[in-house]
Amino acid sequence: MRSVIVNTVDFSGRPFHFIGIGGIGMSALAYILAKRQFLVSGSDVRPSHITDRLKSVGAHIFNQQDAQNLDLFQSLQVHSYAKLPVGAGQSFYLPDSISPEVPSYQNGNGCHQAPALPQVVCSTAINAQNAEYQAALAKGCPIFHRSDILAALIAQYHSIGVAGTHGKTTTSSLIGYMLLQAGLDPTIIVGGEVDAWEGNARLGQGQYLVAEVDESDGSLTKHAPKIGVVTNIELDHPDHYTDLDAVVDIFHTFESQCETLIGCVDCEVVRTRLKPNITYSLKADQPADYQSKNLLAQAQGTQVEVWERGQLLGTMTVGLPGNHNVSNALAAVAVGRLLGLSFDVIAQAIASFMGAKRRFECKGYCNGITFIDDYAHHPSELLATLAAARQKVDHGKYSRVVAIFQPHRYSRTQAFFGEFAQAFRDADLVILTDIYSAGESNPHQLQGDHLAQAVSQHHPRVIYQPSLTDLSQFLPKVLQSGDLALFLGAGNLNQTIPDVMAHCA
Repeated sequence: MRSVIVNTVDFSGRPFHFIGIGGIGMSALAYILAKRQFLVSGSDVRPSHITDRLKSVGAHIFNQQDAQNLDLFQSLQVHSYAKLPVGAGQSFYLPDSISPEVPSYQNGNGCHQAPALPQVVCSTAINAQNAEYQAALAKGCPIFHRSDILAALIAQYHSIGVAGTHGKTTTSSLIGYMLLQAGLDPTIIVGGEVDAWEGNARLGQGQYLVAEVDESDGSLTKHAPKIGVVTNIELDHPDHYTDLDAVVDIFHTFESQCETLIGCVDCEVVRTRLKPNITYSLKADQPADYQSKNLLAQAQGTQVEVWERGQLLGTMTVGLPGNHNVSNALAAVAVGRLLGLSFDVIAQAIASFMGAKRRFECKGYCNGITFIDDYAHHPSELLATLAAARQKVDHGKYSRVVAIFQPHRYSRTQAFFGEFAQAFRDADLVILTDIYSAGESNPHQLQGDHLAQAVSQHHPRVIYQPSLTDLSQFLPKVLQSGDLALFLGAGNLNQTIPDVMAHCA
């Protein structure tokens, strides 16, 4: 394994301040650090249940991104386990020893003293002109990217890093849940919320850390887990990568930094351009260390035989819908077996895993209509999610698949315009709304109705509603009993679900 130089994150007691602390990736890290009793603060312009959860573990949250937020740390001193009144109902604690390798900050009287300048953490979403970021620069704060903190945590544990264009959140959550059920008390950091640990992160006392590691901004190269998993590789972020080769280069670096790489060889790019130490596949005729055979899709899930290097391990049930989730479960099997778990323990955990939020998440029922929220935003993800929905209709549980899609980012919609146009074959009715910009400019003046027209060339029933308000008013008129209504996309489309359900009642 090639050695990796990681930015020096100070785990000896120096506080952390997150700009944009409410983001799904940032909040997971902040939660772990706060649970480890570090001084943690952060800012976010939108209060949420995520920021509420951070407050509950002692983080101080500012409701605006203001340069003055960093004044909290000026001349700040904290005595051993003494409360610091920084907000209503909030307190910071600094333990006697946070890291056994590095001495705590102490003053001359032997009491802990927090330095005036915090370690400031940003994500790629933070603009260089952000006032809080500019203040951190001016004050000389150590500034880290979110991935630097994750890389430093990964280095402290026997870590399992799950990478791939699709399936990272579900696969990492499955692995984390499996280790939890096996009694290994893992630390878990994922890009989605899971009911089993009531959020997107969990601090355990065991030696294992399971983390979702992201290629979207190139930061995948910073991570060196003991075990790496690659679910698949596609171009998904044309705003950052020029072509697929640039993406593969990032994964090559990640591969070289893992002691053991587990890869899905059903993905041609993984099979031909990486060299996994352990492989898995859904195809009986594809040589792989772990294979699934005799898949039987049922209303309650998919039953599948699992084979390990030519020997039948047994049969397991994957409750999550779709063959893509059988593949994700097979990755968990490969990790579990590498760690010495029995197949029975693995199969029981996989059968009882309920999934992560926004991954085919059922939001409720109304007048015979089932409402599903799913994060699918790439053509391959749409195909997989709608195929899973079609299986449920074919088994008689529902009568129609209604795909309600909000395209995400102008750059992605432009780059995969033709693929999006053909991604809805398993839907009975397709309803599109305008493109969620995610802060991007629109150089080609691309609009959602352009994509709707393209989809209509391949699908007989396509309807366009330009705004979420229009959509909310329209859906109750077309949805009917027996529909499986899938709200698809990585933007804010899912915010319309409660309103639509209320009007369907």
